[in-house]
Amino acid sequence: MTTHDATGIAGRASQKVVRAGLRARNGARMATGAARPAVGQTPKDVVWRHGRSELWRYRSDEGGDGGPEPRPPLLLVFSLFSRSYILDLRPGNSFVERLLEAGFDVYLLDWGVPDERDAANRLEDYVDDYLPAAVERVREVSGADRVNLLGYCFGSVLALLYAAHHRDAPLRSLTVMTTPVDLDHLGPFGNLTTQGRLDVDSLLDADGNVPPQVIYQGFRSLKPTAAVTQYVDLWQGLWSDDYVASYQALIGWAQDHVPLPGGVARQLAGMLDDNAIVNDRLVIGGDRVHLSDITVPFLTVLANQDHIVPEASAAPLLDLVGSADKHELRLDGGHVGLLVGRTAARTTIPTIIEFLLEKGGRR
Repeated sequence: MTTHDATGIAGRASQKVVRAGLRARNGARMATGAARPAVGQTPKDVVWRHGRSELWRYRSDEGGDGGPEPRPPLLLVFSLFSRSYILDLRPGNSFVERLLEAGFDVYLLDWGVPDERDAANRLEDYVDDYLPAAVERVREVSGADRVNLLGYCFGSVLALLYAAHHRDAPLRSLTVMTTPVDLDHLGPFGNLTTQGRLDVDSLLDADGNVPPQVIYQGFRSLKPTAAVTQYVDLWQGLWSDDYVASYQALIGWAQDHVPLPGGVARQLAGMLDDNAIVNDRLVIGGDRVHLSDITVPFLTVLANQDHIVPEASAAPLLDLVGSADKHELRLDGGHVGLLVGRTAARTTIPTIIEFLLEKGGRR
């Protein structure tokens, strides 16, 4: 054995000892709940409130108002099922952060935490009340005539219904990500309420909403082995402070759901039974709503390895939307991997930014 070989072996052994110590330290911190990472740290201001919902405007020093190049407004619409901070997970791993760096005036419509006052809420409340009011507030604050709209997961469904039901909506572009469209292909989660297998009213709590723990268990059933693979991945990276912080933030979000209004839950059960989006049977506020009425520049992003909104569920969307200028981006990633991590940093976010700059980069 050469001196070089011996030095290499000693170095690797030393690294293993150091990493073992770091694993022990970080494992103890996680077990005691110490040093949980902060999330949603990008500075923002509340510019509008309605019920439990808030409209946030993120602060940026880039291209300030009144400057030679005003920032184009972009409104993010999140799902009703979980917390919106996945869009602004951690500094350096934040979708919002990247959008600000690209020069957008970024807003996020956060639905808050529904309570008994929201139990009767229906899709109409979000599509015909909250969203139009938020869009108007964005126009007022930004001084822009039209707004770029971007929806994620079920927030994409809300954005689609808004654009289709309000054909004169002041939109410059519409982008949706991981959008459930063919509801027959949602897998076990979608099958729960179809064919009489589950009475939605049996799920409601005393407030009249579907409680967070029921929603969490529903998502967990989509990938029962996820917990095992998560712990394997965690052990591999437990020595790294940054990895552990990212892991804690992401796993914390995956378990951090909010109540779903009972009125919306009942509507969704009916949509699942009819496969209403693909079969063009959507009814909002007593009106038939057709995705073919959407005509603004359009981008749909889907993930080939998405276990929450499978590719087969999201794939039909492009053909349903009526826009002449429409595009689809398919990526080898998962549901959340489109927003955070390497796939997001290298492909998803740059592609979305490129589309938005081309189609909606002017006020």
